[in-house]
Amino acid sequence: MAREAGQVAGQAGVDVNVRSKLEPSRSKLVRLVGHSWLRKLPDSRFTDHL
Repeated sequence: MAREAGQVAGQAGVDVNVRSKLEPSRSKLVRLVGHSWLRKLPDSRFTDHL
């Protein structure tokens, strides 16, 4: 299932209403994309499915 960074952060317990707390989560997701553990879709959602 593809999710946006805010959805992932919210499920991890991060306060998504504060942008400064959301950006580190987004950065970590992008890092996982770089390691090929996740994929980033053209609509900026993240997924673990190929």
